[in-house]
Amino acid sequence: MASRLEEIRNQRLAKLKRLRELGLDPYPAKAHKDLGNGEVAARFIELEGKEVSLAGRLRAIRSHGKIAFADLEDQSGRIQLFLRGDYGFPDLSLLDVGDFVEAKGVVIKTKTGAISLDVKTLRLLTKSLRPLPEAWGTLKDPDLMFRRRYLDLILSPEHRDLFVRKSKFWAVARLFMAKNGFMEVETPVLEHVTGGADAKPFVTHHNALDETFYLRISTELYEKRLIGGGFEKIYTLAPNFRNEGIDDEHLQEYYQLEWYWAYANYRDNMELTRNLFIELATQVYGTTKFTRGKHTFDLGGVWEELDYTTIILDRLGVDIFHDPDKKMVEVLLKHGVRLDGGVNRARLVDNLWKIIRADVAGPAFLVHTPKFISPLAKSMPDNPELTERFQIILAGSELSNGYSELNDPADQLARFREQQNARDAGDDEAQMLDIDYVEMLEYGMPPTSGLGVSERLFWFLEDVTAREGTLFPQTRRHVSDLTRRIYNLPEEKKSSSSKHDSHTQNPATTVKVKK
Repeated sequence: MASRLEEIRNQRLAKLKRLRELGLDPYPAKAHKDLGNGEVAARFIELEGKEVSLAGRLRAIRSHGKIAFADLEDQSGRIQLFLRGDYGFPDLSLLDVGDFVEAKGVVIKTKTGAISLDVKTLRLLTKSLRPLPEAWGTLKDPDLMFRRRYLDLILSPEHRDLFVRKSKFWAVARLFMAKNGFMEVETPVLEHVTGGADAKPFVTHHNALDETFYLRISTELYEKRLIGGGFEKIYTLAPNFRNEGIDDEHLQEYYQLEWYWAYANYRDNMELTRNLFIELATQVYGTTKFTRGKHTFDLGGVWEELDYTTIILDRLGVDIFHDPDKKMVEVLLKHGVRLDGGVNRARLVDNLWKIIRADVAGPAFLVHTPKFISPLAKSMPDNPELTERFQIILAGSELSNGYSELNDPADQLARFREQQNARDAGDDEAQMLDIDYVEMLEYGMPPTSGLGVSERLFWFLEDVTAREGTLFPQTRRHVSDLTRRIYNLPEEKKSSSSKHDSHTQNPATTVKVKK
């Protein structure tokens, strides 16, 4: 039995055939559009009585005998079309909600006060074959919304507005970097050795070279190669890829602004980053004050400093340098952190800090991070066990990470070996030994400070999840039985990994404890 969707689609296919029989092209290449609908409304006094050409999608059609009204929507908004007499289209019944049309006419205001276009010429630009979901109620599944984001954007203009703000967010960031003398650069997406963060990479094969490559998890090591090559202020704004779990704050593919500044240290970068956050807040949102969950913070206010080592000792009673792993595990369990498998001391300490972080409203700088969890940061002169690193904390979340870069090749090699040993022991998030990078350091890299700000900051300020704040987040591939029937596709082979169509979430923080 045919579904309602199939019935509507067949009716529209019949209309498509009729249009062609009448000699009309239902998919012309050329369109003419003078203004956006929103501009007509904003400039009505100036445009009243003037002839203009508008274009967009039909969102409603209302016939009343010899006259008809239609709602025309484009990115800027909606306007009413007033159709009467001869407007050059043979049969209005051949049009449907969802079609794209071009309407040329005079700007007027109807008796009811609605700003409208008195149409003189109507032309079909695109014949739609499927009804919009609002007509048959199918866009209720969030996963379907992300897979068919185009439908979500049609039905939810406020979501389009969100991504307009996201575009502005990155535009403001680029202008800020340029204003402060930074140059945008490109770095490889495919790498022989991936590094710059603790994360599991995606693995691929380069057929022409017949070698294994990794999708980058960070642009860091290549940007610092450029600092070693003579550039002094550089940044990238590009995607990174991390083959890890999906949750409300993380995706496997995300954009990040990452910069490196020669002859600067982490304190210089703290000030620059604070100014960037304030600039983004004021330019995109018009305020520096935000409330997220139970926390309220003001980016324009005082940014406190939190000491990594003393705050864990003061709040949880754990000395991260001297207490045994067993004590850390006991504290984690006491606070409801699930334990599973085997992981190193750095992961245990990181999860202790996360317990505390949840209650920090911020804005705050977390400083004095231990060296054993900061393999790329320079040690502090007065305490080599700590590093010149900072993280920005807002409403219980870490929103960026920066430090004075390690440029001692011997020290870097030793830390890389330690990370590689952890990787060889089974920690697939530990960093790889990048010997070419060590060689670059032997040629010399000046004192440098770097920082990364990912699009998590945008999701955070918008108070949306990672998937809501990404145009096309990853989902399981799925082709419905209805779609297979319509297009005469073969049945999908079932596998144990695709029994359902929901995304994987991390229900709780998981720590693997080394036996």
